[in-house]
Amino acid sequence: MIELYGYPKSTCTQKVKLCLFEKALPFSDRPVDLAKQEHLTPDYLALNPNGVVPTLVHDGAVIHDSSVIMEYIDEVFPDVPMSGRTPVDRARVRAWLRFFEEVPTVAVRIPSFAKVLLKPVEKMTPDQRRANSDKRTLRKGFYRSMEDGISEARHAEAVERLRMTCERMETTLAAEDWLVGDFGIADACVVPTFDRMQDLDLARVWADLPGVGRWWARVQERDCFARTYVAGSRLASS
Repeated sequence: MIELYGYPKSTCTQKVKLCLFEKALPFSDRPVDLAKQEHLTPDYLALNPNGVVPTLVHDGAVIHDSSVIMEYIDEVFPDVPMSGRTPVDRARVRAWLRFFEEVPTVAVRIPSFAKVLLKPVEKMTPDQRRANSDKRTLRKGFYRSMEDGISEARHAEAVERLRMTCERMETTLAAEDWLVGDFGIADACVVPTFDRMQDLDLARVWADLPGVGRWWARVQERDCFARTYVAGSRLASS
């Protein structure tokens, strides 16, 4: 029994769904509405004290963090392997996961908030903004840093980090179809960032990188992509 607590517009939820659908694993979808702050309710915080999505529950075991969840799924359900077939490949996968979590996953939040997610905050008084930030658990500091909006310099730095990600991927994808062997959790980890960039009119970031362009075209042809990106799963165009 697999239960996935998530939000369809959450890039981290999408990472896990790509993995579940790629492996054709049945699961129960448990929606957590971030717009209604259901992730900050006592019931959800008892399940995931970080107050973020997704959370996976498998036969009563609770697993946090999207990348950890993907690795867990691949270990417990090894059919259709997605973590590499050799120790060297598995090390390469883990290195990509750490890089993606540190660089593009963080960077893409800035244009996401700038274009869409800060709109409700802009209507709040300063006291309301601080109260909204203080509700947070894991990302309280991040919300506090945006109470007065996002500067052009901060936005530009985020786009620069997204560009660096694409350039690093190009070094591999210029000669390979996927980041490590076959389509795997390394690819699934960064697919939502690319879909979000495209949704935010930032596809120009990789427009001159042919290897990345071919990879992105292949990604969009996969069944797991079509099943993940259904109506209501995109931020700006929903």
